[in-house]
Amino acid sequence: MTDKIARKTAIAIIAATGLLVACMASWRALRAREPHADIDRERYPVTGVDLSAHNGAVCFDSLAASGIDFVYLKASEGTSFRDKAFLRNYGAARRAGLAVGVYHFFRFDCDGALQSVNFLKAIDSLKPDLPLAIDVEEWRNAPGETTAIVRERLGILVALLRARGHRVIIYTNKQGHARFVRNGFAAQDSPDVWICSFTNPPLGHEAWRLWQHSHIGRVPGVRGHVDLNTFNGSRAEWAAWLDSCRMGQ
Repeated sequence: MTDKIARKTAIAIIAATGLLVACMASWRALRAREPHADIDRERYPVTGVDLSAHNGAVCFDSLAASGIDFVYLKASEGTSFRDKAFLRNYGAARRAGLAVGVYHFFRFDCDGALQSVNFLKAIDSLKPDLPLAIDVEEWRNAPGETTAIVRERLGILVALLRARGHRVIIYTNKQGHARFVRNGFAAQDSPDVWICSFTNPPLGHEAWRLWQHSHIGRVPGVRGHVDLNTFNGSRAEWAAWLDSCRMGQ
């Protein structure tokens, strides 16, 4: 009887241990997929957000007062779409003293030249502080376009923006970087990278300029969750880069 109880106890302990291990593994897997990464603010002291009309009314004065350094604003998408809040947000962000950048959501199924026309018309005579950003991601994009076609259209868009005197940065995640950016440009022509990643480091040994490290940030002046970004460097390096960007306009 004692041996039988001991065996049952051992089986129960093994089962409980296995359940605990399984639960921990599941917790870690779910936690790894959380769209957020904590960062070292001593190493990355510069903070930014990116916004569009989907974020609703924004108090940019509150953003600036909370320590936000820069903001990227959606201007356009594809060949015809314009963000309805862009001009209002741009003016308010300028008045609040934030460094301002603008971005275009790149459509895989649209001609690169026509997308450049839409983006440049949306910007018009505005002079953003930061490089023009092209948002390149498979989410919300047509799945049927080949990598070669997407790279070609993206390359045309980048070239035409540069021909108008603009610096360019490409926003994408690790998968998009590997598919469209890493081998899509000659080394001397490769744009700056704004990487979306929830791991640290965000992109292994490859160079990146900006890092979007959270989709679930909370900041004064914006209702609900907001994307959080940081600059790859110190405040002195940020000031130098910002000056170089402004001079390049």
